[in-house]
Amino acid sequence: CYHCKLNMKEGDPAVYAERAGYDKLWHPGCFVCCTCGELLVDMIYFWKNGNLYCGRHYCDSERPRCAGCDELIFSNEYTLAEGQNWHLKHFCCFDCDCVLAGITYIMVNDKPVCKSCYMKNHAVV
Repeated sequence: CYHCKLNMKEGDPAVYAERAGYDKLWHPGCFVCCTCGELLVDMIYFWKNGNLYCGRHYCDSERPRCAGCDELIFSNEYTLAEGQNWHLKHFCCFDCDCVLAGITYIMVNDKPVCKSCYMKNHAVV
């Protein structure tokens, strides 16, 4: 088995993945996404760099995912903030919803807040 490295027994069911080449086979329970472990026997699978992927994790390996809406980002313009990728319109102030890309913001309880909302709602007077 390509995944667990145990020998396949004669007569046991085996999964062959055409995209991986017919020299590789898996036990049905070992044919899983390398990222999340989702069973792929009855699912669409993806093969990349010697690994099996479910659809979600294959797409994550190709394009960034927005932390705000959890959708893939296809635009070439997006922002990286707080270690995550965001559509420009989704990285916004938690208080007033103004877009924060390219402007100063402050993190308050792990949520981004624009400078004016911080001064008005959170700063110590």
